[in-house]
Amino acid sequence: MKRHPTLQQLSRDHQLALAVALELTRAVEATAPAARARFLNFWRAEGRQHFRQEEEILLPAFARRGDPRHPIVARVLTDHVELRGDAAELAEDANPSPALLRRVGARLHAHVRREERQLFPLIESTLDDRALRALATRLAG
Repeated sequence: MKRHPTLQQLSRDHQLALAVALELTRAVEATAPAARARFLNFWRAEGRQHFRQEEEILLPAFARRGDPRHPIVARVLTDHVELRGDAAELAEDANPSPALLRRVGARLHAHVRREERQLFPLIESTLDDRALRALATRLAG
């Protein structure tokens, strides 16, 4: 499905998140330190800000025309809370188990897929072109 231009940058961010998630899901003892470091670098450089854009700009724009209590909105926000917790845990634990890294990777992967397959289509079908263009300006700022 072709993504509306307003959401394309968020989708590009998701591509990077999926690459990080893949590395996490493949973690073994030998690769665990590098997988942890890659996740934390991603989190600090892009992930944390990406979540803020979704929470502070994207979802409130949706809520002006759609149901802010929609189950997918609630699930995405819950994912964000869980992934923030994962990031904090990995920042504190210099030697996480590969099993923990694999769980974080699976959670990140599922979250990105949920947004791409459910949340973004919901937003695109709820907001008209004018509202999406206004959203683009706020996301770019």
